[in-house]
Amino acid sequence: NFLLNFAASKSDAKPRSASSTKRPTPWVEKYRPATLDEVSHQEEAVAVLKKCAAEGADLPNLLFYGSPGTGKTSAALALARDLFGPDLLRDRLLELNASDERGIGVIRDKVKTFAQLTANAKRPDGKACPPLKLIILDEADNMTTAAQSALRRTMEVCAKTTRFCLICNYVSRIIPPISSRCAKFRFKPLPQAALLKRVGEICSAERLTATDEFLRALVDASGGDLRKALTYLHSAARYAGPGQQLTVGLVHEMSGAVPPDRFAVLTGALDQRRTDAVTEAVRNLLLDGYSGEQVLNQLHDHLLTDQVRPRVLEQIGLADRALTDGADEFLQLCAVCAVATDRN
Repeated sequence: NFLLNFAASKSDAKPRSASSTKRPTPWVEKYRPATLDEVSHQEEAVAVLKKCAAEGADLPNLLFYGSPGTGKTSAALALARDLFGPDLLRDRLLELNASDERGIGVIRDKVKTFAQLTANAKRPDGKACPPLKLIILDEADNMTTAAQSALRRTMEVCAKTTRFCLICNYVSRIIPPISSRCAKFRFKPLPQAALLKRVGEICSAERLTATDEFLRALVDASGGDLRKALTYLHSAARYAGPGQQLTVGLVHEMSGAVPPDRFAVLTGALDQRRTDAVTEAVRNLLLDGYSGEQVLNQLHDHLLTDQVRPRVLEQIGLADRALTDGADEFLQLCAVCAVATDRN
């Protein structure tokens, strides 16, 4: 009886629709540019890449560098779609994250094997297609020197069949033999106007109610990083719930920034040069869970004036490096505040 009832319940159950089984997508991926025209603000790089996509066979090796979240990977993927189309994309494109696969073995095995394969000049849709393949190496500045040296030789040998697109944050970490073989494009941090425009478009698409103060605070917290801005926006929308208005307080919650009223306690003690009050304010901020790096960034913005002394900026740079290396947050912030309150 149990088996019969179970079979009957399965036959009566309605099949799930495709929409009900569709997994939610993070907004960073949902609104990733699909074409070069959708890449925000990088007009010079996009204009050159469009010409390269139109000419096809004259595509050089590429090196994209710049701050995180400025569209480097999106531009490389969009270029591949324009070159090969959706049908050939899987066969013609190899995308690797060099921060995970950065050894010489990856260059000798995956990259070299893929680069040696030949490609024809036909696309299923009938459009012209260069007889090339594209290899995208993301986070290429994390590759070892030996791996970069092996990559240089592979770029020489497979120049007739393969083009490389290297993506990095610090171009100085790429060895000169590779950087000299690539056309370099710097991706600039997005200005506030471009960020506001893109974030506003996404708010309209998602039917979000956001105040102007919220959008400006979101742009300020992202620091020119569109990926960070979308992450904060997605988190704030989910935290507020459907139909709720997005306010400035949500930006502080999502980004971990110190609220203005709490930060005013520290800046007021700094302006009055009260060492004991400054120490107490720093301790309270850290005990409340705010990160030392975030407090240091806000201190930098507060202290960066025309009259700021070079010694203060030097100490901020030393503290930032020390925090990156795992130093004590309280001691580093107190060191910056001590230099800022010194009258000499």
